[in-house]
Amino acid sequence: MNLSFFDQFSSPSLLGIPLILIAMTFPALLLPSPDNRWVTNRLSTLQLWFINLITKQLMTPLNKKGHKWALILTSLMIFLLLINLLGLLPYTFTPTTQLSMNLALAFPLWLATLLIGLRNQPSTSLGHLLPEGTPTLLIPALVLIETTSLLIRPLALGVRLTANLTAGHLLIQLISTATVALFSTMPAVSLLTLLVLFLLTILEIAVAMIQAYVFVLLLSLYLQENI
Repeated sequence: MNLSFFDQFSSPSLLGIPLILIAMTFPALLLPSPDNRWVTNRLSTLQLWFINLITKQLMTPLNKKGHKWALILTSLMIFLLLINLLGLLPYTFTPTTQLSMNLALAFPLWLATLLIGLRNQPSTSLGHLLPEGTPTLLIPALVLIETTSLLIRPLALGVRLTANLTAGHLLIQLISTATVALFSTMPAVSLLTLLVLFLLTILEIAVAMIQAYVFVLLLSLYLQENI
């Protein structure tokens, strides 16, 4: 039983071919396609309004130099948001529960922001490792601590996203299993558990959206530090 709870996090495969790439590309089908018409349907209008809202929120903490990253950050936000939400559907697979995938998204983007800072303003970027007014005896320890906190950023991004989504999926499966198991013996308790499951599902929808936003927002803040 314990192993079956974690089977949902294993990458599905067909004839030995992993299907995670299909799961990652499927959200692209939900995005609006370019259209030459002035008047579109309500769904396309709502999608474009939502994309515009996301872009404004992500670009607010950045100066004009950081606006060059608008396409990358907005695309990443929508990608993570759709994958997280689609993963809440029954009999689906959530690629963002895989730590390897989240680290593959976090590390290159974090490294790009770091290299931009070292190229454009090396003294300021290196100055973040040593706060002003630090006592001489504490300089080696603070440099080591700040360097460790800098290098652990991509790991924190990936682990945060993976842990939150994995915990939510496990809770949903545990409570749904309890609901089915109690239905024949204790129907009243089963209905109460079903109500808890409904509330937890609403919470997980909010967590899926918040975690996608936090992932990209932290990347934008790292970018702001280096430009």
